[in-house]
Amino acid sequence: MKLGIIGLSGSGKATVFEALTGSLQDGGHSMDARIGTIRVPDPRIDVLSEMYQPKKTIYAQVEYFLPGKSSRQQEGGGGENTWTQVRDCDALIHVIRNFSGYGIEPPSPDKDATTLDQELIISDLLVVEKRLERLDNDRQRGKALNPEEKPLLETCREMLEAERPLRLDPEIAAAPALRGFAFLSAKPILPLLNNADEDDDMPPSKDKAFADAGLVIKGKLEQELSQMSSEEAEEFLAEFNITASATDRVIQRSYELMGLMSFFTVGEDEVRAWTIKSNTEALDAAEVIHSDIKKGFIRAEVVGYEDLITAGSHAEARKKGTVRLEGKTYPMKDGDIVNFRFNV
Repeated sequence: MKLGIIGLSGSGKATVFEALTGSLQDGGHSMDARIGTIRVPDPRIDVLSEMYQPKKTIYAQVEYFLPGKSSRQQEGGGGENTWTQVRDCDALIHVIRNFSGYGIEPPSPDKDATTLDQELIISDLLVVEKRLERLDNDRQRGKALNPEEKPLLETCREMLEAERPLRLDPEIAAAPALRGFAFLSAKPILPLLNNADEDDDMPPSKDKAFADAGLVIKGKLEQELSQMSSEEAEEFLAEFNITASATDRVIQRSYELMGLMSFFTVGEDEVRAWTIKSNTEALDAAEVIHSDIKKGFIRAEVVGYEDLITAGSHAEARKKGTVRLEGKTYPMKDGDIVNFRFNV
């Protein structure tokens, strides 16, 4: 999962990136693009690793991407250079300033959220109009066209001209024929309110969707926290009334936003978490591990995490009848422990 960090100038994007990844740069923030990969904390993996004592324990991973800045960086979110960089991200984290400071205007989260959304909408509209123009030229030349593409793009244009981001229409946002365009306003977006050190509250908002989806972070404090030992971090969290680190909270909300979940494979060699969309069928989950498993799929041997822990071992779970054989269309559940039977 790759999450792009965006925001208006002065919102604290680099500080939030460093808070989430624990990656500090000597000499201050860089103009270059930055990538940080961290493991997804999951206590179930810890328990399974203790149970199986594998040679390797592999957690799911999240990649945070902070776009680079050009020497002519705009006052807005960054312009087309920034948007080109984040088009391959699975979702976007919009850092919104909610702190005051000497010489800067008071924070205006609602206005900033709208301003950046408009930038995403304009960028997508340019892509749509360019593609529709190309399709008209191809049609005049007699070139064979995908009959689905133009009507979908025209619907996109209508939404974007009405200043409505494409994510508001789930069917449009997920349309296979539009996937290659990687529309920015179609991506799931997590509003991340960058608060002052002493401020725990979500700011009032006229936009209920924004208020419901938003998450508060104290960027500077969390940046300091990311550099501490576990003992120091525990005291720090208690002192500033932070119930969980920003990294943990952002990952959890990102999974919810994107409808993701984890299943596990276990054994003496390896205990591993795999990330899939909720309700992914067993056949497609097998492909996440390897295309050969999907190709030669026979059955999925499945036991739920809680059933395994209750039984105490895979053998006992089998005796209790909680180990099941499932077919290709079985909808995977969060926490399923799976052994795929296949033959290639």
